[in-house]
Amino acid sequence: MASSEAHLMLSVGLIEKDANGDSLWVWCYPSVTAEVRQILLSKCCLTQDGRELHSFVFGQFRRTWYYITTVEIQEPTALKKVTHFSLVVTTKDFNPEKYAALSRVLCRLYIKHGSPVKMMESYISVLTKGICQSDENGSFLNKNYDVRLAYLAGSLKDVVAQFGMESIILYTALMLKKRIVVHHPRIEALLEFTRALPAFTWHRKDWSILHPYLHLTEVELDDLRQCPGYVAGFTNPEVGNRADLFDVYVNLPDNTITVSPDAKEALAMGKVHKDIGQLIVQSAEDAERTDAQVIKDISTKTKEILASLMALADESENSKITVEGLKKHHFPPATENFLFHLAAAERLLRI
Repeated sequence: MASSEAHLMLSVGLIEKDANGDSLWVWCYPSVTAEVRQILLSKCCLTQDGRELHSFVFGQFRRTWYYITTVEIQEPTALKKVTHFSLVVTTKDFNPEKYAALSRVLCRLYIKHGSPVKMMESYISVLTKGICQSDENGSFLNKNYDVRLAYLAGSLKDVVAQFGMESIILYTALMLKKRIVVHHPRIEALLEFTRALPAFTWHRKDWSILHPYLHLTEVELDDLRQCPGYVAGFTNPEVGNRADLFDVYVNLPDNTITVSPDAKEALAMGKVHKDIGQLIVQSAEDAERTDAQVIKDISTKTKEILASLMALADESENSKITVEGLKKHHFPPATENFLFHLAAAERLLRI
């Protein structure tokens, strides 16, 4: 296969809603498991009675990303008796803009032909050549969608504008690989906010911690619990009562960040946090600075902290950091506590 897409794209499927109001999984290439199909049906707005239409949503389950594009049929087309349909793409990579663009092309092909055949041909073309071209239905070129642009598409400036100095709680929780749960009743707001958070720890470039759209079902929560640290988004306000799921709870409509009792020691704030918080706020509030520059400012500070941490490593302990070694430096309690938990998160701690 000529394209790396062969290793990233997993499947494309269709869910249709007919004139009777029934929503069904009607087609898939090559296949998805019954369990994944149930998850995808639950995420698709066509199966949620009385809910508004969401043109594009994304999330992950069992380390597979899904992207769901939903279209309302507004004029006579080759699709008879179909009022809406959702196109579902599953992949191994996080890149919402890329798969939204590909999905738009595939949706136009499906509307025009009323059959998945032409759509599947274009999907296979992207899979094998990294490109599909069509004068009237649009073109897609895989190489136009660098994954780093997907990482930069979220806005840390918006996050800091909403929470100000409290943003240091989010930064610290991410640095220490804690569990962050975010609530907002509107899925679009949830996706926009949660996808930005991993950029606080740009040195890791790890968006696998992101689970932006979850329901309070045991199968999804069991999958979430496999992750040592995460950013998880829920539209259901009941998640605020599920202290077993989070170290930090962000209620977006109320503009509140709550640290759970069990995480208060690890997330205790001191002068080091105040200094980092001020840097984050000053950078984000600078109208001249782009989101990418704000991320760079935070990343530069993070690298300084990690370099200082590495300098504390004991060569006689395989370049690991020990509790005794930390105590020798007589740091303020909050700083020592932060460095201890950070060393553990970065796998530099010798127990």
